[in-house]
Amino acid sequence: MSSLTTGNAEQYSDSQKLAARARLASKYAISEQPWFPWVAGHLPLKTGDRILDAGCGPGWFWEAVAEAIPARIDVTLTDLSPGMVEEAQMRCAPLPLSLVDSQVADAAALPFEAGTFDGVLAMHMLYHMPDPAVAISEMFRVLKPGGFIAVTTNGMNNTRGLYELTTVFGGTPYDPAAAAFGFDEAERQLKEQFGNVAGHRNITPMRVTSVEDVFLGLTSFPPGDRADEAQLAAFRAAIDEAFAKGDGALHVTKEAGLFLAIKAKMSGGFNDRSCAERPNAMA
Repeated sequence: MSSLTTGNAEQYSDSQKLAARARLASKYAISEQPWFPWVAGHLPLKTGDRILDAGCGPGWFWEAVAEAIPARIDVTLTDLSPGMVEEAQMRCAPLPLSLVDSQVADAAALPFEAGTFDGVLAMHMLYHMPDPAVAISEMFRVLKPGGFIAVTTNGMNNTRGLYELTTVFGGTPYDPAAAAFGFDEAERQLKEQFGNVAGHRNITPMRVTSVEDVFLGLTSFPPGDRADEAQLAAFRAAIDEAFAKGDGALHVTKEAGLFLAIKAKMSGGFNDRSCAERPNAMA
């Protein structure tokens, strides 16, 4: 299986490049409910839970949902990037959470005792791992029996119309994150480790109206961030042509998914947490 580990230290030293990509997904999505609240609405959180956010990035998730989740949630933020951890801690410290802790940590070697957390979040990060199964095993280890893991990732059709434009500088015509660790791999690997998995798809139409946002977003990661002047000129021409064909906008579909699994209290299957009642199929 491929991974997106090349250049991670440079890519995620801070949130600047990530923000260029996130802006495309958030600014132009046509949806009644934004992504982060949608995710939070599916999590079996309860008052007093202790949650590990592995690969927390800049902490955007908690800023978006802190007012809407149950009270007295303790959050531990971890990321391999010191810059991300620092930014996440600063962003989350003022939020109405019971406790916010943070530290630099590798998801493949979590510095916590077994059975520490009620829940683990791994949001759009496992495709960066050289071996996602190792990280999933570590998350399983630090979960309490009955605890949940929530994994998010993208599907192969995620904003395909945008990725097709990147072929002029050697990019793939599909989301490389989905190719590395997409829906099928998320479901398979969680089921192998936990014995159960419930999946939920978030399919959202997008109407992208800014040429510059497309350019900045798709040149914020390899190979676009290493394209030469001729390739970048060809990329701008491809964007302009696509916008002309779309009457001034690009119409694509954002395809993301949430996968939930429960660490059994005794053996196998779901237990009494709320997501136990959710169907074991993509919704």
